[in-house]
Amino acid sequence: MIRQWKDQSSRIAIEFTSIAMGSDLCVVIAGGDAPHLGAVAVAQARASLQDGSKRSATTSVIALLGHKDDEIARSVAHALAARLNKNVAVCCGIHLDRITRGELDYIENAVKKYCEEFPLESA
Repeated sequence: MIRQWKDQSSRIAIEFTSIAMGSDLCVVIAGGDAPHLGAVAVAQARASLQDGSKRSATTSVIALLGHKDDEIARSVAHALAARLNKNVAVCCGIHLDRITRGELDYIENAVKKYCEEFPLESA
């Protein structure tokens, strides 16, 4: 199943596309002036190392040279893998010329909202 979700402010549009791959999930996050592939993260769901009754994830990230999308890719892959108890891959590329601190905060909040609102029934 393919799901799409979009968040937009006056200058920033971010598109989230998720694709079910059997029991795994692939998410593409693109937006801004020049969507691109800036980073890829893969997270594997597992029991928490501190409390085995809780879920967590082990996450690995590859960032392309000169890109700063790794933290978004890592946070989304990690959050969704732990929340959904499945393996998750995230490809991310958001670029905005002359981005402001407020716009960075907007992107961080949009990403957090996406993770929190991702439907559990797709798990």
